[in-house]
Amino acid sequence: MNKVAVATAAAMLLVACSAQAPTATITPSSATPTASPPSPVPATPLEQSYERVIQRVLPSIVQITTKTGLGSGVVYDSAGHILTNAHVVGNATKMDVTLATGSTSRSARLVKSFSGGDLAIIKVDDPKGLTPAKFGDSSKLRVGQFVLAMGNPLGLSGSVTDGIISALGRTVSEPQEPGSPGATISGAIQTSAAINPGNSGGGLVDLSGQVIGIPTLAATDPDLGGGAAPGIGFAIPSNTATDIAAQIVRNGKVTNSHRAALGIRGSTLIGDDGEPAGVAVAKVDKGSAAEKAGIRPGDVIISINGEDTATMPALAEALSALKPGQQAKVEVVKEDGSSKTITVTLGVLPGD
Repeated sequence: MNKVAVATAAAMLLVACSAQAPTATITPSSATPTASPPSPVPATPLEQSYERVIQRVLPSIVQITTKTGLGSGVVYDSAGHILTNAHVVGNATKMDVTLATGSTSRSARLVKSFSGGDLAIIKVDDPKGLTPAKFGDSSKLRVGQFVLAMGNPLGLSGSVTDGIISALGRTVSEPQEPGSPGATISGAIQTSAAINPGNSGGGLVDLSGQVIGIPTLAATDPDLGGGAAPGIGFAIPSNTATDIAAQIVRNGKVTNSHRAALGIRGSTLIGDDGEPAGVAVAKVDKGSAAEKAGIRPGDVIISINGEDTATMPALAEALSALKPGQQAKVEVVKEDGSSKTITVTLGVLPGD
């Protein structure tokens, strides 16, 4: 699975939650039948709430299967558009969709991926019987709210886990490997609801039955041999996801990402000591903010507004906190070894 370091007090990794091997090993157990079944225990008010939400929302959750793996999706509208993660789709343009509640497989096609935000819209050929989800306002979320994560972890269709919103406004970067865009997500929702491979693209749901996030990443702990770090998962806020989805459905592409960009292509430079030393600029996009400010191929970006950018993920995280049109002081090291601080008026991250 793909992994990347997270800048937290504990050494954690993030893993994009689409499943490469959509199977789970389940060992059957034997049980001795009793003479008479026990009397049912009345459901508590919380259990009743969970049951109502699951009955209402689970029909809007789908399993998406490509040639390389599987993930989850949320029915966006009655026309057959489904919202998911870009890394669930990967490089596929065609895929199969199955309702989490059980149904025959339906063929679907990619409408558009937005790799910069790890979101995508696909569309099923036959939308009959699909139930669009209701999306909530993620700006009104509170730390401590109960939430349910719905999806298809490890290929176990229609699975539900519960937890709380642990934190809001996190900035996390996911791994960049084949089929995974390596996006930086700002304003992410942290949740204690279990997020596993196959959950990506599903729904993080509040107890009113509204989708308030798209589960995307889970943390792993190197000290556990790369095993899951219990209770640390991340979701893209619903306001971000539905804004991008609406643009793709309406225009066939993302016309305004609302994300700041320099307009460069680069890679992490490793210094003589073997440690990351900055972002080496390989290409500057024509007409970009970087070109207008005088940043050139061969420059090494070492900080933005005084914040070190030793790696590409660090640069992406620094930019995620800024807005298009905002001025930023970018410190670069030129090819002759001299350093220079350049004021850049930031552009807009293109929608692929």
